Amino acid sequence: MEQINDLLPAIIQSEDSVRVAGRSSSTRKPFIEANTLDVSLEEIRDNHIIPVFVKDNEPLISHAEFIEATLNLTKDVFHGEHILDPSVRVSHPIKGRVPDAKDKPAHQLMEWEKTIYYERMAFIIEVPSIQDTVDGNPLSLTIVGVKAYNQDNLYSRGVSEQHFKVFVGFKNQVCTNLCVWTDGYMGELRVKHLGQLQASIRTLLHGYNKNYHLMNLKKLSEYSISDTQFAHLVGRCRMYPHLPADLKADIPPLLFGDQQIGTVVRDYYKDDSFCRDSKGNINLWRLYNLFTGANKSTYIDSFLDRSVSAFSLIEHIRNAVEYRLVSWYL
Repeated sequence: MEQINDLLPAIIQSEDSVRVAGRSSSTRKPFIEANTLDVSLEEIRDNHIIPVFVKDNEPLISHAEFIEATLNLTKDVFHGEHILDPSVRVSHPIKGRVPDAKDKPAHQLMEWEKTIYYERMAFIIEVPSIQDTVDGNPLSLTIVGVKAYNQDNLYSRGVSEQHFKVFVGFKNQVCTNLCVWTDGYMGELRVKHLGQLQASIRTLLHGYNKNYHLMNLKKLSEYSISDTQFAHLVGRCRMYPHLPADLKADIPPLLFGDQQIGTVVRDYYKDDSFCRDSKGNINLWRLYNLFTGANKSTYIDSFLDRSVSAFSLIEHIRNAVEYRLVSWYL
């Protein structure tokens, strides 16, 4: 009965997602929240202008091209699977106006006189027919892409490298948390044209070993830490950013800031049935989801890196607990 109750939120969410705007959308709930807006692929493709390299006016790879390329490759690599429409979040709008409206007060501008594109964009494409369960939580295969134009050099003399981030892994359907790890992540993908981007994404999708990833995720539910160890972990996480460089060299890196760590603590106490057992212990899968849940407050251009950091931290703790190793965090 307990497992059935755990599955109900995911079932309800899945039913709600397919009703969004009469189409199959990858998620109804935001997978990232910090300062972002929900937009459709159609709006980006039809209404958003495309940034260019300033010196020669050559266009960059647009958000729409990135999303459509990833979606088409997903359909090709996972042929025959049920693939949902992309769910897209954007932030940091760059607003403008057409030349004929240059002298108009802002409040008098007509909609057709306004121009806009967003500096940062993230999207997810869910493949719900490829799924598994970890500790009672259903997971579905998910592909994620991130583009932040602020990382590109728009003032270069020639067409320079453009920066992208792509990830393939799993999404926790109960809380929409993303399970990201290094083997399914390209965090420094640099290309000069769309063909290179497509080739890199195809390589990532073909090389991803979902069974190995799931095996590592399932291991997390087999180990726990005590309330005292959790308190020690929180204190160490808050200390980490302020450590001298020589001390950090021997410690697994942590990209979470004080705000995210505070969210982890708040959510740890918010719902005892989700986090802690009657003795105050928390298994590492639930601890991992506290960190990935707190990561939703991260800006688009850094949330995937923090997701990888979350898995690396919890995996480090699992190794310490399983093999009785000394860990600075514990």
